[in-house]
Amino acid sequence: MFDNLSEKLDKALHILKGHGQITEINVAETTKEIRRALLDADVNYRIAKEFTNRVKEKAIGQNVLSTLKPGQLMVKIVKDELTELMGGDAEGINLSGNPTVILMSGLQGSGKTTFSGKLAQFLKTKKSKNPLLVACDVYRPAAIDQLHVVGEQIGVPVYSDKENSDPVALAQAGVAHARANGNNVVIIDTAGRLAVDQQMMDEISRIRDAVSPQEVLFVVDSMTGQDAVNTAKAFNDVLDFDGVVLTKLDGDTRGGAAISIKSVVDKPIKFIGTGEKMDAMDVFHPARMADRILGMGDVISLVERAQEQFDEEQARKIQKKIAKNQFGFDDFLSQIHQIKKMGSMKDLVGMIPGAGKALKGLDIDDDAFKHIEAIIYSMTPQERSTPDLLDARRKKRIAKGSGTSVQEVNQLLKQFKQMSKMMKMMQGGGGKKMMQMMQQMKP
Repeated sequence: MFDNLSEKLDKALHILKGHGQITEINVAETTKEIRRALLDADVNYRIAKEFTNRVKEKAIGQNVLSTLKPGQLMVKIVKDELTELMGGDAEGINLSGNPTVILMSGLQGSGKTTFSGKLAQFLKTKKSKNPLLVACDVYRPAAIDQLHVVGEQIGVPVYSDKENSDPVALAQAGVAHARANGNNVVIIDTAGRLAVDQQMMDEISRIRDAVSPQEVLFVVDSMTGQDAVNTAKAFNDVLDFDGVVLTKLDGDTRGGAAISIKSVVDKPIKFIGTGEKMDAMDVFHPARMADRILGMGDVISLVERAQEQFDEEQARKIQKKIAKNQFGFDDFLSQIHQIKKMGSMKDLVGMIPGAGKALKGLDIDDDAFKHIEAIIYSMTPQERSTPDLLDARRKKRIAKGSGTSVQEVNQLLKQFKQMSKMMKMMQGGGGKKMMQMMQQMKP
């Protein structure tokens, strides 16, 4: 995520490292490189220039605090300005109304239908809502079918009527269906076009006027860069939408849309899509995104994801097993599954401060645990619960069954024993302190 921009900003800020004082000369050189990095990321020239002018004004003449070096001070200034440029504070979604009506808008291919499903799952699992998805793309039957597939995947009902070719009437019927069936949130998936046209704008305006949504969200593909910002402006001029959704941030995006869009349309980015899976979305936090762009990671989001998967009862059971030397491969497997539920490995690594830079160029596969799982699944239940049973004959059978080598089986056993030993050591004061910290972090 924003790897190229992060690298160029790091080089720009490196200019001040080693200097004992901020001067007009070294600040001018640094801000020039920052502006160049932003322009390469497809940030609008006017926005990039205004941004670097503000950074320059704040940096020049400042006395370096005793605890900060000039380079560190400049990083803080850039981070604060980036945060402000992207919106300042995170914006929530308006869930007033009974039912709450959320209207999705955007071009074809922006990811509206997939994100409609992601939002429905988010509201269902994290906000305890009972959502209904409404299919209003009357031009592409495949879009209706796709929404039904998405709805089935996440266990959310979908309202559609292929006999009805009036999207306004469909939207109204969907809201009425929600009222009659106790759905307290209605997410309306509308048609898109390959480009902005008057017919599309008129149609979505009529839907908005007919159902009076609490939220109008504009969904845009972040990989389209400055084009995304221009499209957002065209939609906002007609719809006056409430917020932006940036999809495909896990792709090779340059970052221009995320950085520029708030400044151009004066509407907050509310959500980001970070992958294909239905749980691959996040509330947009400008400060956290600024941290990630500057290579400082996003520990808060990482902890929040861990908390979502943290099962206190299971943790207590594992603690007891560790204390009694009964921690086996089935327990290890359950821990792997919890990590996998937290999101893509590349995204998780990007949240660890410094890890993205340290692992630059490495292909971090989401199937990183695949061969480990294959080895464990090739064991008998008795072997999983009692790893000491694994002799040479058993290891050879497991390697053959898992499509791996005996060397890989031995390596996994060695890592497992080291981890078990470390967890056993943590059962004392260290383990208790860690558990207390996790409890305090839970909301």
